Amino acid sequence: MTPTDRKHIRIWYWSGAVLVFIILVIGGITRLTQSGLSMVEWNPVMGVIPPLTETDWMETFDKYREFPEYQHHNRGMSLAEFKLIFFWEYLHRMAGRLIGLVFIIPFGWFVIRKKFSPQQLRRALLLLGLGLVQGIMGWYMVMSGLVDVPYVSPYRLAAHLLIAFAIFGCCVWFALDLKRYRYQYPAGNGPGFNLRWWLIGLMVVLVLQVAWGAFTAGLNAGHVYNTFPKMNQFWVPPEAWMLEPFIQNLFENPAAVQWIHRVLGTLLIVMVIYIWAKTMFSNADKSAKWWSVALLGMVLVQYLTGVITLLQHVPVSLAVIHQALAMILFGVVIGFYYYASSQLPGWRQKKITHF
Repeated sequence: MTPTDRKHIRIWYWSGAVLVFIILVIGGITRLTQSGLSMVEWNPVMGVIPPLTETDWMETFDKYREFPEYQHHNRGMSLAEFKLIFFWEYLHRMAGRLIGLVFIIPFGWFVIRKKFSPQQLRRALLLLGLGLVQGIMGWYMVMSGLVDVPYVSPYRLAAHLLIAFAIFGCCVWFALDLKRYRYQYPAGNGPGFNLRWWLIGLMVVLVLQVAWGAFTAGLNAGHVYNTFPKMNQFWVPPEAWMLEPFIQNLFENPAAVQWIHRVLGTLLIVMVIYIWAKTMFSNADKSAKWWSVALLGMVLVQYLTGVITLLQHVPVSLAVIHQALAMILFGVVIGFYYYASSQLPGWRQKKITHF
């Protein structure tokens, strides 16, 4: 691959990451405004054309009124109100189609012009596969709310969100990896080895936190126990473990799910403070220390936003910001890990101590 090819493919990856971030924000608004079930059909081709005439709008509205969400929650909704929730779901789906085009069209051009190395071709195919799975998962999630209970499955919502994070993470990593060549050292001998393991552990906890954030959203668990740091007068709410079997509480009990989300968030803060302190008081280079400061700042802002969102009973604006910050934090962790594992010049010259 020539430097120009690397640059173009890197821009392609970054554009994918930006678009995934944008659709995450749109998806958050769609969910929080209860708009996700307004489009009751999945039509990947003809679905691009929205209702254009008053007759078209009435036909679309009539289809919506046949489903449980209207019958149980929105009975008596006006056409103007329906148009508003339809707009957000339509925008969400159109953003998904745009991402598909941004991935597929440049991919075809790169393949025809033989711009990919074998490794980059495998990575591009992985992204295309994840995108296809995400589209199917999105409709599979919507289908779960078009039956007797007009709520999407929290499990499918979590899967949909995690796939979005996976696509975003791959785009960021692949883009960073095209910036320069990486230098590999034997496991355990490279500088900053223990730091990398701490960052891997942090990534695992962060992914779990994102998953339980989806469960919190899917169960509307953010609307119970709107106090902090205690949940009313309890550190652990008494009804958190009332479901049988016990494991069901972890995923389907709103009190337990919110408690787990709080605990994981607090664990993230503790881990990040440790990583920051160890990096700042070691002989790490300035870049590593700046990465640790960025990580600490992001996790503190994210935690504070989550607390305020809870105390304010989950307003749409704060909840969307909280979700968007989670993806930014995810990107910062990926960037810091890439830096720590890439053995850039400063790391080759000085080994970090005290880890």
